[in-house]
Amino acid sequence: MIDISISGLSKEFEVGRKILDGVTFQVDQGERVGLLGRNGAGKTTLFRILTGELDYDEGQVTIAPGKRLGLISQIPVYPPGYTVEDVLNTAFLRLREMEEELAALTAAMAEDHSPQVLERYDRLTAAFETLGGYDTDTRLNKVCNGLAISPDMRRQLFADLSGGEKTRINLGRLILEDTDILLLDEPTNHLDLRATEWLEEYLGRFKGTVLTISHDRYFLDRTVNRIIELVDGVPEFYSGNYSFYVEEKDRRYEERLRQYEKEKAEIDRLTETARKMHEHNTELLHKRAFSIEKRIERMRTVDRPRRERKLELRFGQREFHGDEALALRDLSKGFEGRTLFSGVELEVRDGERIALLGDNGTGKSTLLKIIMGEEEPDTGRVRQGPTVKLGYLPQIIHFDRPERNLVDTMLYAQNCSTQQARDRLAAFQFRGEDVFKPVSALSGGEQSRFRLCMLMDEKINFLILDEPTNHLDIAAREWIEDAVEAYDGNLLFVSHDRYFINKFAKRIWVVEQGGITDFRGTFEQYRAAVERRESLKHAAPPAPAPEKKPRPKVAGGTKELEKQVRAAERAVEKAEIRLDEIAQETEEAASDYLRLQDLYQEREKLEDELAHLYAQWEDLAARLEEARGNP
Repeated sequence: MIDISISGLSKEFEVGRKILDGVTFQVDQGERVGLLGRNGAGKTTLFRILTGELDYDEGQVTIAPGKRLGLISQIPVYPPGYTVEDVLNTAFLRLREMEEELAALTAAMAEDHSPQVLERYDRLTAAFETLGGYDTDTRLNKVCNGLAISPDMRRQLFADLSGGEKTRINLGRLILEDTDILLLDEPTNHLDLRATEWLEEYLGRFKGTVLTISHDRYFLDRTVNRIIELVDGVPEFYSGNYSFYVEEKDRRYEERLRQYEKEKAEIDRLTETARKMHEHNTELLHKRAFSIEKRIERMRTVDRPRRERKLELRFGQREFHGDEALALRDLSKGFEGRTLFSGVELEVRDGERIALLGDNGTGKSTLLKIIMGEEEPDTGRVRQGPTVKLGYLPQIIHFDRPERNLVDTMLYAQNCSTQQARDRLAAFQFRGEDVFKPVSALSGGEQSRFRLCMLMDEKINFLILDEPTNHLDIAAREWIEDAVEAYDGNLLFVSHDRYFINKFAKRIWVVEQGGITDFRGTFEQYRAAVERRESLKHAAPPAPAPEKKPRPKVAGGTKELEKQVRAAERAVEKAEIRLDEIAQETEEAASDYLRLQDLYQEREKLEDELAHLYAQWEDLAARLEEARGNP
């Protein structure tokens, strides 16, 4: 069954420039489709057309009759005074109406015993139960836990939330509505890692149809089984997830290039043949040459395939002298009686690349601001190395003179010529009249891209990035990844982009439980350590000790038994000393997950061994006592 059918769809905002140009495709019931394309390719425009928010110029759009469609980026306007709880409960309006009718039918049945009333009550009761009317509270709590919507947030006014928080609440509402067709427009942009993974698991269980715009490559790999890419207003189709799309796109490019070069070689050969025929200057050969030239014109059907141009982007670098780049000493910070972190003692050595992770609201951006000197800690201090020069890309971009256009902003901030400014802006996809827009007219993603463009020219040796890939399309994410890869200095970054974290982090700081855990290793190693820790917590209890068997006689009599008892005592003492050492080492390694796992495993093994040694010693001691009493 087809849920979405689009045929010959066209839309233009500027005369002669079609953002969608004869788009045709269908999405079947239950499909998971990723919609890709550069920023401005028409993805969100297509979503707005599907929801009826935007009209189109040509074509036909059909949604399967009776199917409910929900768009995550389209946040409805709610009455003044609505709390987050009220907004989430709007997902159950249909159930509430059914509940009211059931109550009315119950009252009516006290006097009216007609078959029609009883039949309606039975049908409505069955429908109410099927739709989950009796477990709305359970469903609501599960979604809130998964999307990190705390009890405090549920009591807040919806109008007071940030844009990202509103998006998260709206996603929760759509999930609770049990919508048939989900349109997700960058759903992971405002979710932390925990909520993103919860959403992936939810979509894995979701029975309906999903069409998602996303630049999160891990998310696409885990949630979609088909890719539609909009290129110059026309769709290209790939039957697989994002990883398949990358390989297949490259294979298609190589195939088109081979076809183009083969055709070009044939055209060159025929052109040379026609030229020689014309040179003979005979009527017959002229006719043949003209025939060949017509054939050449018919052959010119394949344009040279284009591949996304790799940009040579590099951060300006300044040499670093010394070992310690940054030190945090007894650092603490809190807001409104809530401690974000306290007693933080961390050092950054030369060349380290650190990912700063944690749930939303735990204080990651606050820590970066303290390091940058934009916030004051409650206690402690930040010490930078004497030759450290910081470069900072914040999550929320601010410009001192937003009324200036892009070129002027570059000229005032950077030591460059107008042509150099325009060349650098062009490298970041700011071209033509766009460079004369005021900075205030840029979208959030465009402002991040513009700030990054300016940051590239600064001579730095310690780069701090706060959600650097947010709002960037995949091509732009790959540009910044290339630039970071070529950068040799220190790196500290906040990100929920697992691809970016995996690629660059060699050390992990996690803001959690009022402190910062320091894990020395990659993101994959960190996740593996966390999984091991969780599995140890839920490990099955040890099996009961086997029944004692009759003690065998020991050759050598009492003296041999005394010797064995002393050996058992020494073994017990040695194991107990090592257990004390492990306890001390565990306290010292409280923030090192890998070391902790090794220590936990050694302690468990030693405790099992010690239990065996105790049993052996008790057995030998009892036998010695028995031997002494019966010489």
